[in-house]
Amino acid sequence: MKRILLFACLAVLVVGVTAASVQSPQPKPYKVVFDLTSSDPLDQRAVIRWIKEVSAVNAKNEMEVVMYARGLDLVVSGKTTMASEVAEAIRSAKVTFNACAIAMKNQQVEKSQLLPNMQIVPDGIGEIVAKQNAGWGYIKVGH
Repeated sequence: MKRILLFACLAVLVVGVTAASVQSPQPKPYKVVFDLTSSDPLDQRAVIRWIKEVSAVNAKNEMEVVMYARGLDLVVSGKTTMASEVAEAIRSAKVTFNACAIAMKNQQVEKSQLLPNMQIVPDGIGEIVAKQNAGWGYIKVGH
């Protein structure tokens, strides 16, 4: 009788552990590039929110924000209202912010005007295409 009771307890334990692992598996990490071309504060807040949400799903997810056209305003000192949020995103997530050199030239923005830890890519559109060719997902930032 003790054997049957022990076996039943073990069976319940195994089923419980198996069910728990099936219900909440860690999602597979992925890579996504965000395309930001707008200076609209709603779009800027959206990309920061998405970075937090994507990172919360799996801390190994990799993200890149590519800014060209007016999207550059997110990371230009004196124009951005979200400098602290950008800095926090860089500290807390696997994310890079890449400014387009062409957009910088067109808008007469120098590297010294960018927030700390910004990277510059030669061509924002080319960067996005390269990421897509490398298997990254693509999200156009908008509302």
